[in-house]
Amino acid sequence: MSYPPHPSYPPMPGAVTPLIAYPHPISPPPGHAVLVVSVNRGPYLVPAPSTSRFKVDRQVVAIPGEGTWHVAVPAGPHDVRYTDFMGIPVMTTTLVAHPGALHPLAFRFGGWRNRVYDGHGTDVTKFGMWSNYSILLVTLVVLGVLCCGGFGLVAGLSTSP
Repeated sequence: MSYPPHPSYPPMPGAVTPLIAYPHPISPPPGHAVLVVSVNRGPYLVPAPSTSRFKVDRQVVAIPGEGTWHVAVPAGPHDVRYTDFMGIPVMTTTLVAHPGALHPLAFRFGGWRNRVYDGHGTDVTKFGMWSNYSILLVTLVVLGVLCCGGFGLVAGLSTSP
């Protein structure tokens, strides 16, 4: 028995709903702009977009994964960010959306730093957390120094007369 496919996004014809991610180009409703959001998977075993949340003005916009997504937003200033599953910001930026305009943003989860770029390749990151790999590296170095230094101190104290 076969079932009809269920679309994971609203069909292309019809009205565009603000703050919903579309995988195809959309025309903005009157008084709105379109964010063209590109997201990479990052160097992680589990793709970063699948574990993070995309937010516009603290409202979650469901972006199911890596790729390019189109989101209609009201004209005006916006706080745009990716957060981890606990709500801690990973990347943040701000922009002023102009009515009828397209605003490309590329969220790049990297090996060392997470950054946001505009359509001209300019880094527009207001806050970019260090990547999981760089945090892990720093943690291992600190634990190694504490662990080996602690053993050396105990060994030095136990051998002194």
